[in-house]
Parts: sequence; structure tokens; C-alpha cells
Amino acid sequence: MTGDLPLGVLLGVLLPLAGGALLGAGVRAGLARGRRPVLLPWAWCVVGTACGCGMVATAAVVGGAAASRVPVLLVVTVLAVAGSATDAVAGRLPDVLTVPALVLGLAALVPSGALPAGLAGAVVLGGLHAGVAFAAPAALGGGDVKLAAALGGPLAAAGWWALAAAPALAAAVLVAVAWRLRRRAVPLGPALLGVTWILLLVPT
Repeated sequence: MTGDLPLGVLLGVLLPLAGGALLGAGVRAGLARGRRPVLLPWAWCVVGTACGCGMVATAAVVGGAAASRVPVLLVVTVLAVAGSATDAVAGRLPDVLTVPALVLGLAALVPSGALPAGLAGAVVLGGLHAGVAFAAPAALGGGDVKLAAALGGPLAAAGWWALAAAPALAAAVLVAVAWRLRRRAVPLGPALLGVTWILLLVPT
């Protein structure tokens, strides 16, 4: 048993850390070469994504996250780190992030059979944010709507409670941050992404 521990650590933690670092570096390079380039701090993307993927893998190894949820959690992890950084630095969520995340997030639900729920969740959460953006264009942008659609699938697959809780908790976070910083406008992306990632890690 003791002799198997180093191999288990390698496969369960070190490989996800290395894979996350590579994914973070790739996403950072893609954003820097986009139509409207965004240059993100190296440590934010690479180290942040590596740590996030390592935490997901650790949660799966210790039984804190269902194995069937790991693929979609990894997609959300990459999106959460890069999306939060991009929204904070550039104040927008480009299509190069949100559109692939929507497709990959739904594809990650296929093995677990949760694709129908994911499609419904993407329509519901994306439609809700689209309605807000239509009613108050200054409050939400197109990137926020696409982000909501990309996160709606994984949330609905986890449970409709998660789909309902995510926007409510994100709104509470926004109010708290705006009050603390004495600002009227706070980016939605980091709050919604962070809340979604945490909710998906919750064992159900």
C-alpha cells in the first residue's frame, strides 16, 4: 500500500496540475492572438488553472466530487480562471472563451447522459440573462449572456437547485463587492464563474 502511494499522487495530483498548467498557457496564448487581443498575467492563467485542475482531481480522488462530473468541472475550471481574469483586466468576455466553453461544456455532459438537462439549462440561464441585457443594456453585455448559457448546462446537470442558486449567489457577491469597493459597476463574470465552480464541487 505504501509503495503505491507515490504513483497515486503522481496520477491523481501531479498530472492534473501539469495538464492544467498547459491548458492555462494555451488559453492565455489564444487570448493574446485573438481579434481583440487580451494579455493576461502568466501566473494568473497558468498557476491558477493548474491549481484549479489539481483541486478538482483531488476532490475526485477523495470522493468529494463524482467521477462523472470531473470532465465538465475541468471545462468550467479553465473557463473560470481565464474568464475571471479577462473580465477583470479587459472588462469583457470574448467569444473565443465563451463559445468553445458552451460547446465543450455540453459535450462533457454526454458520457453521464445529462446532455438534455444541460441543453435546457443553457437555454434557461442564457435566456434569463438575455432578458436582463435587453431590458438594461448597461447592466449586462453579450459576453455575459454567452457566459450564462455556457454555465447553464453544467449547473442544470448538477441539479436545478444549482441553476437557481448560481445567479442569486452571484448577485449577492456583486452587491457585496460593489458596496466594499464603493463602485456602482462590477463585472459579473468573476462572481458567476466562482459561484458556479463551487456549486459544481458540492457533492450531491
